[in-house]
Amino acid sequence: MGTGGPDESRDATRRTHLANERTYLAWWRTGLTCLAVSLAAGKLVPAISDQARWPYEILGAGFAILGLAFIWYGMRRQREIREAVDEARFEYPDDHFLAALTAVGIVLGAFLLVLVVIQT
Repeated sequence: MGTGGPDESRDATRRTHLANERTYLAWWRTGLTCLAVSLAAGKLVPAISDQARWPYEILGAGFAILGLAFIWYGMRRQREIREAVDEARFEYPDDHFLAALTAVGIVLGAFLLVLVVIQT
């Protein structure tokens, strides 16, 4: 049995890389969910209701843009973390971009809330 020195360090790095990969896949899942909501809001809801199409199409486009942003940022973040782990440093997320994602999500959610309340 070893003393747990260098092998533990390599194992921790391996686990960190695997966690980074799982986080990258979570960004993808979130982006794909936004794209599915985009399709439902922009095409499906107007097709099955007697409501005006344009607000739902705008909402759908907004969710599509948000989904693409999640996928893009996930890739960017995955690369940043991979490089940081290889260099034994910590990489903070981009607070400005995360704030922008949050703001867009809040605006889209509020727009959806207004549509649900007004259109019922």
